[in-house]
Amino acid sequence: MTIATDLQLPSLPEITLRALEACHQEASYRQISDIVSADTALVARILALANSALYGPLTQVRSVDQALLRLGTRRFHTLLMTVALGQLLFELGAEEWQQLRDFWRHSLTTALTARALATLTAYPEPDEAFLLGMLHNIGELMALRARDEAARDYCLEHPADLAADLAQSWGLGPLAADALRYQQALPTELRDASHLVKILGLATRLAQSDASGVSAASQIFGLNEALTREISRRIDHEVTGVASSLGITLDERYNGDSATLKLKQTILRQAMAGQALALATPGAGPDALLAETVSSLALITGCPALCFGYRDDALVLLSGSAGELPALSVTAVPGGSVLTDALHQREPVLLRGRTATVLDRQLLSLLRAPSLLAVPVLAGQHCPGLFALGTDPAHPEATLALSRLFCQQLGTAIASAREERNRESASTGDPTLEQELALESLRRQIHEVSNPLTIIRQYLHQLHKRLDDAEARKDLDVLREELDRAGHLLMRMSQPEDASSDPGPVSINRELERLRTVLEDTMFRDGERQLVLTLCQTPTDIRASGAQLRQIVLNLVRNAAEALPSDGGAVTIETSSPVWQHGRAWVELEISDTGPGLPDAVAAHLFSPVKSTKGEGHSGLGLSIVKRLMDDMEGIIACRTGNSGTRFRLLIPAAEQNNNDD
Repeated sequence: MTIATDLQLPSLPEITLRALEACHQEASYRQISDIVSADTALVARILALANSALYGPLTQVRSVDQALLRLGTRRFHTLLMTVALGQLLFELGAEEWQQLRDFWRHSLTTALTARALATLTAYPEPDEAFLLGMLHNIGELMALRARDEAARDYCLEHPADLAADLAQSWGLGPLAADALRYQQALPTELRDASHLVKILGLATRLAQSDASGVSAASQIFGLNEALTREISRRIDHEVTGVASSLGITLDERYNGDSATLKLKQTILRQAMAGQALALATPGAGPDALLAETVSSLALITGCPALCFGYRDDALVLLSGSAGELPALSVTAVPGGSVLTDALHQREPVLLRGRTATVLDRQLLSLLRAPSLLAVPVLAGQHCPGLFALGTDPAHPEATLALSRLFCQQLGTAIASAREERNRESASTGDPTLEQELALESLRRQIHEVSNPLTIIRQYLHQLHKRLDDAEARKDLDVLREELDRAGHLLMRMSQPEDASSDPGPVSINRELERLRTVLEDTMFRDGERQLVLTLCQTPTDIRASGAQLRQIVLNLVRNAAEALPSDGGAVTIETSSPVWQHGRAWVELEISDTGPGLPDAVAAHLFSPVKSTKGEGHSGLGLSIVKRLMDDMEGIIACRTGNSGTRFRLLIPAAEQNNNDD
């Protein structure tokens, strides 16, 4: 029987919905990977596409993580939409829904068990074992969608061979194919088999929750009964937790019709939003796009709408869906209204449950509505504007979902239009725009390079925890140091050098916003360490070189991130302005961590070059460089350290004060 490698197989609609939601929210590749990995049909599609001829003779990918990195989030989103549309074509009856749910539960149980056994028996690739566990019974899923009885019977009679052949065609390798092909071999036949074959063979038995699995655990790996039963108990608990988080029922009969209806609604909303945006003038500027599309948003939501542009720290009313509008401009400083809160939180904000401010009441009057919803439009790192919609206070959910989706697509359109204008301007020979275009391209490339660095760092962290050899762990520490140093270099590459030596004025807040993404991509992508930015709303302009400021921040943040314990922690960056001291205005910058504090030997010679305590990858010059740069800026730096962490406080002369001194 010939089987296509790019299979169209049914998924539980709850999982497809959750994956679409993660893409819409621009979740990290790790969050998306965790969702996709829990569904056999999605795993099969993404592996087939990532290893297809479309990408040429590249190295075969053997995990969902690698496949996502190769495809990229946007291409995966397109694939996911295709899968979602395909799900709507599967007409499953009550019994088939039940079979699909039971198939999912057994696959996930087998995959989690395989990963637990891999970790317990020191197999170097636990994620590979998990992947094969998800694919081991794919023949049953193929049988569920088979159109004729002969094909269905073949799939049910040869599930192991089908899984093995597909794994081989997807580039998972001969050992993975063998593990799938011999998954039903007797325990006595597996004693001298390869490690991966034994793991999958035992996992498939333990997932059946019968006595033969306990006996096989003893024969294959020498595991005692108590440990084996504890593994199975924990896996059952984990499967229950995953099902609960996805809204999948396990204790009663399952029917996916309601979730399928939600999936249809989600796809229709996306189609409506896309069609509405198509009415806008191609190539229009951000304000024009916002103003033109307010009527489209009102049309698809059925709610009156206002559109505000954001520029020069003010929100300006651009247009509305009906009636003559006043010339309204409000400060963008947070004042408790839904409009300004949505701008600064970068999330939709509902008036429901809040006390209406004067601005809220003004907007309600203009919209002639009982309640209010504000939705920001995000174009990359920028927010060009917001929409305010008049809503029904009792049932705003549908309006919220549609308007959020509409604004996401509009933000993408604005960002794409800006890139296109940059490309056109660059072609005319304007050197400044060419530099900006090259820098944006460099940032995108650095972002892609940062992803595999993050994966390598995570695997090193796992190896570090599993190794008992102290010398080997020291070697891994050196590798991690070098990876961090590479990430530091990438960050510096992503920031432009100042075109002129003439200092400032430079906005500290603006520079920190530019650095945020690069810092998160290189130092805080492992999910254990967090970066927190708390920026004041007042101007933070200083007269200094942007390159100097970035070097100070990168040195201090890198030191703070490296000081965090292995189980995680947080680095916080805060700004305040103005701060008055010695009769002059300063901008305050504080960088703190939740680490164990500086060693006494380092604290005693804080800003002098010393031998680093971090190993061969460090020169110990970082803080002395920071001090020299602060001296050049006529700034003040102080440090407080202890068991609860370290805090550096920097005072830099405000630009206005420097102007007075000239």
